[in-house]
Amino acid sequence: MENATTTFNIVSLSDSMTRHAHNYHQMVVGLTGQSEFDIKGVRKGLLAGTGCAVSANVEHSFYGDHDNQVLVVNTPLRCSDNSMALFAESSRTGYFNLDLRTQQLISLLTAEAQQSKTDTGLCNSISQTIFYLLKRSLISPTQERPTPRLDITLIDSYIQQHLDKKISVAELASLVFLAQSQFYLLFKEQIGITPHQYVLRKRLEFAKQLILGQRIPLSQIAQLCGFSSQSSFSQAFRRLYGHPPTRYQDHV
Repeated sequence: MENATTTFNIVSLSDSMTRHAHNYHQMVVGLTGQSEFDIKGVRKGLLAGTGCAVSANVEHSFYGDHDNQVLVVNTPLRCSDNSMALFAESSRTGYFNLDLRTQQLISLLTAEAQQSKTDTGLCNSISQTIFYLLKRSLISPTQERPTPRLDITLIDSYIQQHLDKKISVAELASLVFLAQSQFYLLFKEQIGITPHQYVLRKRLEFAKQLILGQRIPLSQIAQLCGFSSQSSFSQAFRRLYGHPPTRYQDHV
């Protein structure tokens, strides 16, 4: 994807260490998986929402794991806006973090560009927008940003609507336009438990409501709450509440 000033692409980095330099400035932002860069002797891993800036003609090395994807933004030397180069040259490490909103916007834009590769005008506009989103993020790279907050109401609503089905971390992460690894870390930091544990508790809370609300077989409750069998439902119920659902049902 390109325009008069900058180009961007989504690529997977090789799993073997590569070292080179190029005659243009470059920004790399992690999208999925993990990669690692070494710039001026400073080595750091890139996850979703983190990135690095490399000035033109600076040697650097990099590699990625088997499922990595990165957004690569190249800015030619003739570009009148050299904010990326200035950041890369003035930063001790060349690395940065994006706030959650910027990550979400970039995720939406790159997805749209991937689906509209033949629309040159749209891709040019997207390329320019991504450039300025990154530029805005680099104006004050050391400025503290508020801790990102997940929309738990949105997540709860999705879980409630799909309690009778399998719910993956990938599905929940896609709701808020984040990579699985980043969603997992943010979720655990904000809620205190893993997404899997959270979904399990929601299933069991719903099961208790069903037991309280009406006399229906536990096998049917297990099915309605997304458990593969009454046995797995009973085991999970006992682990969380200290007694089996039959005993809870007897005391209702």
